[in-house]
Amino acid sequence: MDLVFRDAEVVDGTGGASYRADVAIDGGRIAAIVKEGAAAGCQRPTARRVVDAEGLALSPGFIDMHAHSDLALLRDPDHSAKAAQGVTLEVLGQDGLSYAPVDDRTLAEVRKAITGWNGSGDDIDFDWRTVGGYLDRLDRGIAVNAAYLIPQGTVRMYAVGWDDRPATGPELDHMRRLVAEGMEQGAVGMSSGLTYTPGMYAKDAELTELCRVVAGYGGYYCPHHRSYGAGALEAYEEMVRLTREAGCALHLAHATMNFGVNKGRAPELLALLDEALDAGADISLDTYPYTPGCTTLVAVLPSWASEGGPEAVLARLRDDETAERIRHHLEVLGSDGCHGVPMDWDTIEISGVSEATLADWVGRRVDGWATARRLLLEDRLGTTILQHVGHEENVRTIMRHRVHTGGSDGILQGLKPHPRAYGTFPQYLGRYVRDLGVLTLEDCVAHLTSRPAARLGLTDRGRIREGYRADLVLFDPETVGAGATYDSPRTLPTGIPHVLINGEFVMEDGRRTSALAGRSVRRTR
Repeated sequence: MDLVFRDAEVVDGTGGASYRADVAIDGGRIAAIVKEGAAAGCQRPTARRVVDAEGLALSPGFIDMHAHSDLALLRDPDHSAKAAQGVTLEVLGQDGLSYAPVDDRTLAEVRKAITGWNGSGDDIDFDWRTVGGYLDRLDRGIAVNAAYLIPQGTVRMYAVGWDDRPATGPELDHMRRLVAEGMEQGAVGMSSGLTYTPGMYAKDAELTELCRVVAGYGGYYCPHHRSYGAGALEAYEEMVRLTREAGCALHLAHATMNFGVNKGRAPELLALLDEALDAGADISLDTYPYTPGCTTLVAVLPSWASEGGPEAVLARLRDDETAERIRHHLEVLGSDGCHGVPMDWDTIEISGVSEATLADWVGRRVDGWATARRLLLEDRLGTTILQHVGHEENVRTIMRHRVHTGGSDGILQGLKPHPRAYGTFPQYLGRYVRDLGVLTLEDCVAHLTSRPAARLGLTDRGRIREGYRADLVLFDPETVGAGATYDSPRTLPTGIPHVLINGEFVMEDGRRTSALAGRSVRRTR
């Protein structure tokens, strides 16, 4: 054998009780599992390397169901932000905005639109235009594995542009073709950002047609739905109804209940989902174990202010009369970009800027519209924010649900990113398992491994079983924890000495190796 973990406490991803065993790896796969007290005559496996795992837990690699590493994986071969957490697979293309499929015009526009998420991309060679081309680029070698969702907002940008109107028949056909091509090339489903333009301009009928294409390939729909604030339950119900009509599996992105209007209302959301599940709906969800959200500052503007694309937004912001209309929508009416809730500027903290001259703003709260407007103009819409609007009781209630999975929603840009980018998975294991007892260790690992693997249709990942890929994490249940905090958000976690991808160490003795063992993970028929 290549490697044996000796005397590990195996938490196998099924949710069943852990057990003590030797786990042997050969050729990038789990070759043998010999439990303590195995029948006489069953030899303990030997290998070229033996790791003493006494007192440590061995689990499948963690799957980040909501990641924003679309360019980070290409820019940063180290990518310790995720590798050090034990993440062995990330799902990219989230919130309806990413970099494939595109033509030259669409690529230029989407790069501007999500500079706050991924940087400008000036350091990236965009040598692809299709989903398959992007996945091929990942296959040259990346830190962790990656799957991809077709971004519906980018598809609409490509076929329709930035107009707030229904798609024409030919435009809808074009979008259907783009989604079908992306699925054929290996995407696992489609995402939407229905509080982000231009994806939010799509009506339900249009989304249903695209979901039917996704369903035809066995994929799933992952919407950031139309509100996490006012009308949040109605927005969730809309997605359930839409996907049931389309016959498409549904995975709810960062399924939170935020803002003051939703304090304590998580049980209402779960009752809605349970009713649909009991009636036969195929639904799952992900959350991160923190209360604040993170997005771009431009995202909170009303949708009409973003019609026409980034340059049109800047022009409106420069015009005093139009800027006053924007302020009125934000502060009085409640912007659809801010989930229908009137803006409370005290909740907005600047987490990152694109212009270095604005760096002093990072970590400060926005003191009103005049400041926000200035930042948007001077940073050319590249400002990212933390929005302190969540509720701890909702976070705990939702993470207990039977279809819950883990997703970091980690934006890696900015001088002061959300700590969830570096800490989501050890935060689950340390704070919510060991310290608070919200989940058992076995149940939590299932949330982070086999459940997401099942949603992705993976038949050889997400569990510790003979023949499965050796995507594995060895961690100490007594010391594992998120090092990242709001003050020091890039601090790596503790208590995770070893992480393997395809049998290759990407973290060894708590240090990042030089291995680029990750590849694209593509859905097949």
